[in-house]
Amino acid sequence: MFIAVIRPAVEPQGPDVVAVPGSPAIAYETPRALHARLLANAALRRRRGLERRMAERNEDAAYWFSAAPMAVRKACELRLAGPAFAPLP
Repeated sequence: MFIAVIRPAVEPQGPDVVAVPGSPAIAYETPRALHARLLANAALRRRRGLERRMAERNEDAAYWFSAAPMAVRKACELRLAGPAFAPLP
């Protein structure tokens, strides 16, 4: 049996070689943008924890409050490792 190999009409280019046509492009984030996104993520996790606590869903609140420090820790590691950041006073 003969199977014809057909190349796709659109081939991914750039850093995301496993992307499928139509998927959103993965943009490169600067270290400062990534740092800001991690801190915003931590704030959203804390806010979600407060919402769960007010709804008396204490198990969910405990999860979200425990997840927030991980994002802050990653942001701190990024700040220490990157030369793009000026030292904090």
